[in-house]
Amino acid sequence: MQTILDQNAIDHLFAAQGAGLKESVAEPPEAELAVLYNFGRAGQISNDQMRAISLVNDHFARNLMHTLGAWLRTQTQVVLVAGEQMPYGEFISRIPEPAYICLLRLEPLGGLGLMEIDLSLALTMVDLLLGGHGGADVTRDVTDIEDAILLSVIEVILRELNAAWEKVGLQFVFDKRDHEGKVPRLMAGAERTLCVSFDMQVLGAHGALNFCLPAVVLNTIQRRLLALSDESKPKYEAVTGRVAAILGAGRFHAVLRLPPVRLPSAAVRSLAPGVVLDLPLPKHAQAELLVGGRRLCGAQAVVRGEHRGAMIAGAVAVGVTSTENPVTAPISAAETREAVAG
Repeated sequence: MQTILDQNAIDHLFAAQGAGLKESVAEPPEAELAVLYNFGRAGQISNDQMRAISLVNDHFARNLMHTLGAWLRTQTQVVLVAGEQMPYGEFISRIPEPAYICLLRLEPLGGLGLMEIDLSLALTMVDLLLGGHGGADVTRDVTDIEDAILLSVIEVILRELNAAWEKVGLQFVFDKRDHEGKVPRLMAGAERTLCVSFDMQVLGAHGALNFCLPAVVLNTIQRRLLALSDESKPKYEAVTGRVAAILGAGRFHAVLRLPPVRLPSAAVRSLAPGVVLDLPLPKHAQAELLVGGRRLCGAQAVVRGEHRGAMIAGAVAVGVTSTENPVTAPISAAETREAVAG
């Protein structure tokens, strides 16, 4: 049986359908809103974290350069080259063969990291410690005796590394050297890692010191990393204030000088005690205050008690260095600011 709807029934159906659509697309309450988790960003290091890590690594490079150089008794340079994220498989593919690789335990988090030193650097340091001149054959691997000697070098490197990362609460402990080629199986090839590279130079040997750390470990201590980055800002502000205070006590030669004028040579030749030299200057001509040989501003000569002074009468501006050598009086930077303020 066919049902025939009048216009009122049709309007009622469309109204009901529209109300249902609005209910279906209505947003859920704020408490029920959820954000999809991006598994592809797991282990991603933020820009703030990377800046904090760079500060720590710069501190490590400077300390290692001085400590290792004094210990080896030779000139040593250590410079931070780069810190970047990359898959573990890509880091492994960049390691040359043969290579000197050590496993590091990351305490107290329990993770594992890698340290890789170019053989040219490792063998040069061994030769220096044995009393040689630093020559090294990089075409071979280290012997057992050389491996035992290099442990002392590893201890120096880890001591400075732990000193730099102490505030973060991360400690690097030597686990073992990779003799069996287990490094490629240490982590999955796609796992994100933080790779930090340092450029080292010991005598004529030049190579890289590389660290590979799991990014997930750094995410665990991300709050400490960011706090460490924030702590560095007041330090620079305090240094700036201290430098300003030291410079404020510095003393500079100052002179109050009338503007230069042209005089006939005959008037200069006739100078004698008691002779008054007429200067072609207006009665209220301004002098200029020179500080450190540079024009600071226009000024008027005044008397303050038993001392002569300069009252600022023009805009403060640094001019061209004077070529003259007038008799000057020392004035401190603080006194200069006081005179300008006056």
